[in-house]
Amino acid sequence: MSHESASFSTHPGTQAMIAALQSPGPRPELAEHLQLFGQFVGSWDLDRTSYAPDGRTATVPGEWHFGWVLDGRAVQDVWICPPRGLRDEPIIPPGEWGSVIRFYDARIDAWRATWAGPASGAMYSFIASQEGDEIVLRGHDEDGNPMRWIFSDISADAFRWRSEVSADGGATWRRTIEMRVRRRFA
Repeated sequence: MSHESASFSTHPGTQAMIAALQSPGPRPELAEHLQLFGQFVGSWDLDRTSYAPDGRTATVPGEWHFGWVLDGRAVQDVWICPPRGLRDEPIIPPGEWGSVIRFYDARIDAWRATWAGPASGAMYSFIASQEGDEIVLRGHDEDGNPMRWIFSDISADAFRWRSEVSADGGATWRRTIEMRVRRRFA
């Protein structure tokens, strides 16, 4: 069975979980704080470029979907690369189908975010905040190295996202992934 042929109608428990998870919008009392990531709610197409330490690059298309969840208290995304329509193509390298859940934590006046990537076995936790014109998520990779994920060049219908890691405690940074992302209007 392909990834696209699986149907929620055959899994009533999944339908109930999705209905309980989703929310029509942010909680009114939190709306101002939630717009940092709420501005991305919707569907996006992207081109993902990976940067190997030896300088080689590889670019593949993908899709990214953001939505309101947990009674309008959080923004969750599903990131799929390569996109569902190409998942079974033999020429496309295996990718990732992962998710981040983000919520504003008033105790620290910042966002908490956790990425789960089951194909790669990755689980990362971040603290995120606005830094100038960028949104920066700071955490550590599986080796304990500082890592940051950065949303930049943000407009209503496009943004740039990049992942960087530091092997020297933050003195220098190496780009590992960059994505050019554009809103899906269809």
